[in-house]
Amino acid sequence: MEQEQQQVMSNKQIILKDYVVGFPKESDMLLKTSETINLKLPQGCSNGVLVKNLYLSCDPYMRMRMTKTEGSYVDSFTPGSPITGYGVAKVLESGHANFKKGDLIWGFTGWEEYSIINAPEGLFKIEHTDVPLSYYTGILGMPGMTAYIGFYDICAPKKGEYVFVSAASGAVGQLVGQFAKLSGCYVVGSAGTKEKVDLLKNKFGFDEAFNYKEEQDLDAALKRYFPEGIDIYFENVGGKMLDAVLLNMRLNGRISVCGMISQYNLEQREGVRNLLTLITKRVRMQGFIVSDHYHKYPKYLEMIIPLIKQGTINYIEDIVEGLENAPAALIGLFSGNNVGKQVVVVARE
Repeated sequence: MEQEQQQVMSNKQIILKDYVVGFPKESDMLLKTSETINLKLPQGCSNGVLVKNLYLSCDPYMRMRMTKTEGSYVDSFTPGSPITGYGVAKVLESGHANFKKGDLIWGFTGWEEYSIINAPEGLFKIEHTDVPLSYYTGILGMPGMTAYIGFYDICAPKKGEYVFVSAASGAVGQLVGQFAKLSGCYVVGSAGTKEKVDLLKNKFGFDEAFNYKEEQDLDAALKRYFPEGIDIYFENVGGKMLDAVLLNMRLNGRISVCGMISQYNLEQREGVRNLLTLITKRVRMQGFIVSDHYHKYPKYLEMIIPLIKQGTINYIEDIVEGLENAPAALIGLFSGNNVGKQVVVVARE
């Protein structure tokens, strides 16, 4: 046992070279093999945990962390250091009372093979291991909670309402559409390829879906699918789509602002011209950060675990093998390369 604890390993890491302007490139990140790491918590790290990373989550918000920003809800990455994000990991050694060796956790970790997490209070211990572990980067992790809070808490759906979801085949959007159907709503999603549009209708049960890249006039497209207007819009993209949606909202509509992926790589962000609709249609538009709501995670698990086991909820992952392929997987999010939740496998235990 003592020999195992003293085991010395190399540690592959994904390093951010420097802050990014415009569209990120794979070359903005570097695969580096660090000097050897002793698989034992260092002296003075009595409250931390040492973990072996298994799955890493690629998420659009990570683009904002590649830019130097002040006062954001999440810190910018540090050039020259490993980038960080949500992941699933196994505890190798723990100095924290809530975790012990062998525990599986999800939460913020490093894009590397092994990480020392100095503030493990934000980690979640994985109790349900009879579902795929990778699901804790998605449906059972941050994206799942985002869909749950943004749709149920902020939009408060009622049976028979008209729901529109942008970026609908992504990690969050695919769940929002299915939650809408479970709530008895009519739901339409937009995506960027025929394959994704087919998935929305055939796999996730959306009533309709369209390829936004094939629409010359987004306002006309929305009027085609929502002749009576939109009650709930789950916002993932921003820009021109948001502007078109505003023209099509119904009285007392709700817009849950989860993300604005169309704006993340622009040096000059697009303006939105149709905000007057918020007044004339009495529309409520609310942004949210999911980590403010993590206290509701146990309640979410109570709802979602049975739905997964019954096959009521479908969930698609886009799995990439190997830490060396993580930069390409992350960059691919901004070109719509992924189909479903983008996950990087670092190790399978």
